[in-house]
Amino acid sequence: MSIIVTDRGFTSDDWTGPVLDLPAETDPATLAEHMDAALIRIPFASFADGRGFTLARRLRLAGFKGRLRAQGHVIADQYAMARRAGFDEVEIDETLAARQPEEQWQARADWQSHSYLNRLRG
Repeated sequence: MSIIVTDRGFTSDDWTGPVLDLPAETDPATLAEHMDAALIRIPFASFADGRGFTLARRLRLAGFKGRLRAQGHVIADQYAMARRAGFDEVEIDETLAARQPEEQWQARADWQSHSYLNRLRG
């Protein structure tokens, strides 16, 4: 069972509509084809692979307004970066949730006030 992480904490998946799975290696030139999707899920095969963050940012800059979900090997330390890149939520499995409980994710939920730019403006 998957767990959805949002700024409010852990929740179950409430999505009932179609999901567009967009691989991290998707050619950015093809993003315009996906702007009408209601939910795009980008899988992370490894926490060390940042291509999903780049793809999310490009989707948002191109005007994607739907729900954007990171799925897989995203760790709590990356939650703020995921949100700044444009993800609305992160989908993790129960094993990762047990290793990194909700409190660790919530410690990074105030991602807007703790950004690099805000510290510089400080």
